[in-house]
Amino acid sequence: MSELVLGESLELLVDNRGKNPPFVPSGIPVLSAKAIKNGKISFKEARYISEETYARWMPEPLRRFDVILTSEAPLGECAIVVDDEPLAIAQRLYALRGKSGVLDSRYLYYAFQCEAVQADLHNRASGTTVSGIRQPELRKVRIPDPGYMQQKAIAAVLGALDDKIAVNERIATVVDELASAEFEQLITFSVGTEEVSLADVAYVNRSAVKPSKEGALRYVDISSVGVGSYDWPALIEWSEAPSRARRKAAVGDTIWSTVRPNRRSHALVLDDDDSLVFSTGLAVLSPRTVGPVFLYEATRTASFQTYLESVAEGSAYPAVRADCFKAAPLLLPPREKLDRFEDTVMALRLRAHRASVESRTLAALRDTLLPQLMSGRIRVKDAEKIVEDAT
Repeated sequence: MSELVLGESLELLVDNRGKNPPFVPSGIPVLSAKAIKNGKISFKEARYISEETYARWMPEPLRRFDVILTSEAPLGECAIVVDDEPLAIAQRLYALRGKSGVLDSRYLYYAFQCEAVQADLHNRASGTTVSGIRQPELRKVRIPDPGYMQQKAIAAVLGALDDKIAVNERIATVVDELASAEFEQLITFSVGTEEVSLADVAYVNRSAVKPSKEGALRYVDISSVGVGSYDWPALIEWSEAPSRARRKAAVGDTIWSTVRPNRRSHALVLDDDDSLVFSTGLAVLSPRTVGPVFLYEATRTASFQTYLESVAEGSAYPAVRADCFKAAPLLLPPREKLDRFEDTVMALRLRAHRASVESRTLAALRDTLLPQLMSGRIRVKDAEKIVEDAT
């Protein structure tokens, strides 16, 4: 397959590495390298600039399907711009747009995920403490070129999978919002609500697992837990498992990171998979006298997070002890209201979970098809049929 030289194939290359604009409390979001995570743009830690600064800082506005690439720390992470809303980039980032008729931008996003392109990026990097790539070397990177129309076809096939994953993610967001609203209604308008401690309604770290000399597990560590979800872990041998792989969680348990509670790393476990093993850095909350979704909703509120922050010990690495989880105050409505809430919200949570499981399958299919399409080992028409059957 022929190749394109990146620098000769771009319509736009924005290089704001090492630069920061003057920030303001609100306005147009500005991304740094830490905003590019798992192929997506996270606005959680974005800072902002005024419209006046934006006009100077980004004279060429970014568009949908433009590619954002990290130049260092880490090198080679990329994400795609999903709409035409104003967006700026700052430190350790490039923004790239392919030249029409030469390099399709969405195809470029997928090409950056190929092993060969990643290897080329890293081989051209420099630096001892921190490895990064400068613009002159970035322009020399080579991209597989099956032809412009084939580029667009490949991007369409892989993009169909990512589009469906994005729909599933929106389902999860809507479910979170609906569940929070239902919980607020329950707590605010239920007559007879009383305050209890978490230990009155749930167990903390009820089950442990002993390491095995054989067999496999799926290990969930703190870093893989986000706000309301966890990355699905690959199977590993017990001989490779870290010493912190000791916690067990059943379907309906809630996991919460015991360290840095301000990050709100927590999730509801709905995967019925006995191979799942969790880190001792996660507190496992098991419902005892309440339903799973009530316990989850009660422990993902702002007040619960504030409590954890107030009892965390340590400055550099604040952590919450198990007995502090047990002492956490919760508001408990009457049983009749609890049961009605449980039925309604569990149906929502199960719908979101089915969407999440589907997304895992689609992501695995995308990651399988990507190198085969890029190398020409599979035809686009064959890949289209596989994707059609999967979606």
